[in-house]
Amino acid sequence: MWIVQAQRSAQHQANHEQPFEWLQACHDRVEHTLDLLLRLLEHVDAQGADEQAVQAAAQVMRYFDLAAPLHHQDEELHVFPQLKDSGDPVAQAWVQRLQADHEAMTADWVWLRQALLRLQQAAGDPHWRWSDDERRVMHAFAQRYEDHIALEEGRVFPRAEGCMSADERAAMSADMLRRRAVGGAGR
Repeated sequence: MWIVQAQRSAQHQANHEQPFEWLQACHDRVEHTLDLLLRLLEHVDAQGADEQAVQAAAQVMRYFDLAAPLHHQDEELHVFPQLKDSGDPVAQAWVQRLQADHEAMTADWVWLRQALLRLQQAAGDPHWRWSDDERRVMHAFAQRYEDHIALEEGRVFPRAEGCMSADERAAMSADMLRRRAVGGAGR
């Protein structure tokens, strides 16, 4: 079954005491989910809206409905302010671009989610296919995330982490845990 293939081993582990490692582990999960989305795109071209496609669509929706918004919020609350306040115009331009990406990703996700729901509603139809617009948006969505992650991991995260004290990183981790209610923490 193509959707149950062994996940690639994560390059980063979600260490709740190291918030930037946690963010990078989130990126690994984003990339895994985008890979699933692109494999789903190809699978539907060959098989239509079979049960495997419906299951894969549910996995993609679960990730981008729940985890991705929390990850974007982590960045907006803890990473971007470090660079916005740095006085460095290059770093500030990075933040503007990344915030614009978050807005575009959110808008694209609303549209893309409808395409995945449409697939689920067609469950069992071997002739169902994506529209050209759906295919284009899926590829653009994946590419925007890949470019976004490259800028964050290559430039933004190292710079922001370097601006933060150990206490600020600990507070960031605590907030990330609290918002996810990890370990029974309250919201």
